[in-house]
Order: sequence, then structure tokens, then C-alpha cells
Amino acid sequence: MAEHQHPIWRGHLRLALVSCPVALYSARQASGELHFHLINPKTGNRVRMVTLDAGTEEELRRSDLVKGYEFKKDTYVLLEDADFERAKIDSSTVLTLDKFVPAEAIDPIYYDAAYYMVPDGEAGEDVYAVLREAIGKAGKVGLARLVIARRERSVAIMPLGRGLVLHTLNDPKELHEPEELFGGLHGGKPDAAMVRLATQLVDRQTQRFEPADMEDRYEARLREVIEAKLRGEEEPEPEEEPRRDNVIDLMTALKRSLGEEEKPTKPAARKAKTPAAAARKAKPAAPKRRAAAR
Repeated sequence: MAEHQHPIWRGHLRLALVSCPVALYSARQASGELHFHLINPKTGNRVRMVTLDAGTEEELRRSDLVKGYEFKKDTYVLLEDADFERAKIDSSTVLTLDKFVPAEAIDPIYYDAAYYMVPDGEAGEDVYAVLREAIGKAGKVGLARLVIARRERSVAIMPLGRGLVLHTLNDPKELHEPEELFGGLHGGKPDAAMVRLATQLVDRQTQRFEPADMEDRYEARLREVIEAKLRGEEEPEPEEEPRRDNVIDLMTALKRSLGEEEKPTKPAARKAKTPAAAARKAKPAAPKRRAAAR
């Protein structure tokens, strides 16, 4: 991977007095995605986005621009690269593992982007391998801080195969409070019998996780539509959406899902009598013998 892309961060991974140089590479690649351009349908030409000065409407090159912080309405303090350099802190260049937690202690909602962490040069490979094995044997996730894209992020570091992977974590202040949406939900316990049937469904459909489970089926379908247009063929019809008014009894739906659809109850059928049983009923009972006199 390192041969095909540039690292997005370079620095040191540190645990107490042990450290090694590392580099981060984005785990995500967008090269296989469909990309679209804005087109003027009247001419078929691509639309070009222009950078204009908001006051003079003069067209500018993005390379000539600098960043500015608005400290009052329409008034900015300009910041250059040197200013950002002066703002560097220790986590700008050092990932210090100062806390370890069980993986399940981090709610999945906090996980953001993923990055592969690799040794930055052969000199640090031995230390890197020791840290990877130690974290793996402990069964924990290492927490650290990292300045990336000009902001400090909390990150989680964990083993992945022969390497380490780093996940940036969302700041709780940046997440909507779940109670805003969940607060009005019914808090009572659902019917125990229905929960038992739903649990059976979960158990029956429990399988091993496969990367193919995350395939973008919409993009695959969209490619079919594009290819059909290019060939001048009839475009595939959209799949029919499920009816929202198709309300069905929940218990019935659960049982149907398990293949236990209730059948109309019938009166219990009497057992058919065998010929031998019928003969026994027709034949009079033999008289009881008296016990032999002693």
C-alpha cells in the first residue's frame, strides 16, 4: 500500500518509554466508485465551478488563497502555513498510548474513519511488532490523540492481521443526543412470546460475517442502468417498493417467518381402529375362570 499512496500523517507511536516511527494511510479508497459531473443539458457541456471574490467578483485561483478566521461579521484574521506550524502540540507528531480499554467499551457510534498504521522505515519494525503483539494479547484497544486535518482527534488503535489499524473517534459534542429521537419511544417491555419468536429468527439467521455483506448493491444496479443507456437498450425497471399500508398481525408475521404459520384448527380426529381391535370389540369377553380348588 505504501508504494501506491502517500501517508496522510507521519510521526511516532509511543507506549511509555518505547516508541517507533509510523505512518498512516487511509484505509478507504474511492477509485471504484461512480463519479458524476454537473452537465448543462442544453449543450451537453460540463459546468465549471468558478472561485470568485465575494466583493469584487474577480475570478481567483485556489492556489492563491489563504485561510481566514471570522472574528466578527465579515472581518477576518488571515492565517498562513507558518501560523499553523506555530500551533503544533505534542500530538501533532506523537501518538502516545496512555490508556487501554476493552473493545466493547467503545460504542460503535463513536467510530469514524479508519487508517492503516505501518512502520515508517525498517528501523522501527521490531518495536512495532512488539507493540502489536502486546495490544493483541491484552485484548484491549489503545486510546491516544492525534492532530489530523488541523484538529486534534481522539483515536483508537487495535491489531489487524499483521499490522495495526487506527480509528478516529467522533467527539460526543458533535453527535446528536439520542434522546432527541429515542426519548419518545415506548419504554414498556414487549410481549415475551413475540420476543422469543424474534430471537429464534435472529438465531436462525446468525452467520459468519463476510466482507461481501457490505457490497453496494445500489451502485451495481446503477451501473446496469448506465450500461443500458449506453447500449440504447431498454432500462431495467425499478424494484417494487414494499407497501407501507400492508399491516399484518405481528405474531402471525413472526410465525410465518419461522415457517410456523398457524393452520385452521380442526376437531381432533379419532384414531382409526385396526382390524384386530375391531374384532376384539365385536367378540364377547370370555368368562373368567374360577380359581382351582386346593
